[in-house]
Order: sequence, then structure tokens, then C-alpha cells
Amino acid sequence: MRVGIGYDIHILEKGRKLMLGGVHIPYPKGLKGHSDGDVLLHAIVDAVLGAMGEGDIGEHFSDKNKKYKGADSLLFVNKAMKLLKKNRLKISSIDSTIVAEAPKLSGYKERMRKSIAQSFRVPVSRVNVKAKTNEGLGDVGRRKAVACFAVVGLTK
Repeated sequence: MRVGIGYDIHILEKGRKLMLGGVHIPYPKGLKGHSDGDVLLHAIVDAVLGAMGEGDIGEHFSDKNKKYKGADSLLFVNKAMKLLKKNRLKISSIDSTIVAEAPKLSGYKERMRKSIAQSFRVPVSRVNVKAKTNEGLGDVGRRKAVACFAVVGLTK
């Protein structure tokens, strides 16, 4: 078994679409990023890459590369899936925590779980999505950013 840890954080910005786990969340602000800014998918992809010993998301999808400008984060998921296949590895579990003061995410967690399971081609029972606040601390606590942590288990 192999284990990887992923983390991502992006600033909230007016006029952008908020995407988390491949799900659109209605909110007046979205996550600023070179791609669509989906911190949940980014953290999971980073965890998958880490578990394989394949570096990090920035090495594979540089924000200096114009082809990733505004890209759907599913592009990153698909690349990670190809590397999994190449390395003859499978995802055994995905556990994630979104840290945000707003919007409230409890009504979206199940949709995110299903979207992640479908994207990574695993049963929903192997995916967990949690949502926490930052208790008013830091940029996340002041509703200026959203962060995400992910842990992924892989098996041969």
C-alpha cells in the first residue's frame, strides 16, 4: 500500500465560478487560479501523485503553461489516472477535508463524493468529503480563501 497527502488553497474572487470536487457551488465568488481553481480536485490529484512518487501537481501542470489557463481540473484527474494505470496502481481510498467559512457545503458533500468517485473511477464508498470552518482564523476564516487537504491510499 502507498499513501499520499495533498493540499491546496486558493483565494476567493468575484466573477468566478466556484467548483469543488467537479461540482458547481452557487456562490457570488469563485476560486482564483490558473485553471478552474478546484482546490478539492487539486488536493486529491496532488495526493495521488505523491503516493506514486510522481512529484506534485505544479510539476505536471505549471501555472506558467498557457494551455492550462482556465482548464477544467478533470484534465489533471485524467493525467493522474493515466499515471496510475502506467504504474499498475489503483485507488483504495480518498479522504478529503475542505476548509471554508462560506459557503456552507453540507448540502453538496454527497454530490462531490459521487463526482469524485466517478472521476477517479472508484466506488462512492471509497470516497469521503468533509467540510470544516477555520473558526474565523486567517484568510480562510475571513472568507478570503478556501483550502483543502486530501489523503489517498493506493494498492498494486
